[in-house]
Amino acid sequence: MPSITDTAMQFFMACEAGKGWAACSPYCADGASFAAQAEPLAGVKTLAQYCDWMQGLMTVMTDGHYTLKSFATDAERNNVCAYAVFTGTHLAGGPIPPTGKTTNTDYVYVMQFDSAGKISQMTKIWHSGLALKELGWA
Repeated sequence: MPSITDTAMQFFMACEAGKGWAACSPYCADGASFAAQAEPLAGVKTLAQYCDWMQGLMTVMTDGHYTLKSFATDAERNNVCAYAVFTGTHLAGGPIPPTGKTTNTDYVYVMQFDSAGKISQMTKIWHSGLALKELGWA
């Protein structure tokens, strides 16, 4: 069985590349939940929904990419945290016509693992308001 660190990294790379739930689901438990205190994600309650939301975001910010700043495993609590900066320019589609504006937005994923080594819950820590302002969406 792969380590939770390896599983978290594989999930993170697939999710952040906008590959959607089909590519992310092998790393996750059935019914994996999602939480975030960020308005654009208020209705997103499952990890499947979040992975598909990221896939959609990458169709709006076709140049979207991340810079991974920190990746840490807490074996005692059976979780992995990833801190990154997402950079993307609103180039296509979206909630309003393309603005051509760019965001550089910090975020953290806290991925909780079950006893089978799968992600059972993920929390995203993100100040969405600043990102939306940078993009001209708010």
